[in-house]
Amino acid sequence: MSDLNHDDAEAVEANEASEPVRPRRKGIYILPNLFTLAALFGGFYAVVMAMNGRFEQAAIGIFCAAVLDSLDGRVARMTNTQSAFGEQMDSLSDMVSFGAAPALIVYEWALKGLGKPGWIAAFVYCSGAALRLARFNTNIAVVDKRFFQGLPSPAAAALIIGFIWVMDNAGWREAWSVNWLCWSAFGLTLYAGLTMVTNVPFYSFKDVNFKRTVPFIVIVAIALGIAVITLHPPLVLFGLFVVYGFSGYAVYAYKRSKGRPVSVIATSTDEPDEAGLHR
Repeated sequence: MSDLNHDDAEAVEANEASEPVRPRRKGIYILPNLFTLAALFGGFYAVVMAMNGRFEQAAIGIFCAAVLDSLDGRVARMTNTQSAFGEQMDSLSDMVSFGAAPALIVYEWALKGLGKPGWIAAFVYCSGAALRLARFNTNIAVVDKRFFQGLPSPAAAALIIGFIWVMDNAGWREAWSVNWLCWSAFGLTLYAGLTMVTNVPFYSFKDVNFKRTVPFIVIVAIALGIAVITLHPPLVLFGLFVVYGFSGYAVYAYKRSKGRPVSVIATSTDEPDEAGLHR
């Protein structure tokens, strides 16, 4: 009798082993996704404000979204709550807040005064953001973590929105009717959109470790930096992102002059359709 029970137990175990293993559910963590949703709200809020002609509030919404976007990934890593859902949610949020929203805002602010060239420039920026995010997601395993491949979309959005904020703060209303403002916005929008899809390296600051101790002078420098920003937030923030927005080309030119490799691709893959990305 015991032999039969033993045989039955083995048969049950064999049947269970033959059944396909159900994949584990991909968890959804509340904390990092709260930051992502808040960043998404910032982009949505910015579009609504721009539709009502309140471009200063629209700029604040985009800059708040950029701050929140920089925090969600770090919070996920610090709390060990990374997930595939969070990665996809972050990309979708970025596309809204730093792709579609800035394009719509700059079009509403100035580009609509140019007619067809205006909406073409806005579309070039929007499509550039989409292409950059898609490339980032597919190349994430092979890109040098110290650098971004092309201008990151939050910085591109800050470049455009910072310009709008400075001009609006200076009293330029109805910019779509001012010819030089329209063409300035046109050029800046094209520059930001096309720079996002280049291979120019931009420093990512991802090798900065917040868990390590730092000298006291670093804390003093941070405090001074905050104080400088509060003197005139639109101008200071725009100035910082202008410097960052052109820094990639400076790094590219410096590496070329020294004969160093300028590609941020760290390794290559065996997939034939990806070969062109790693040259």
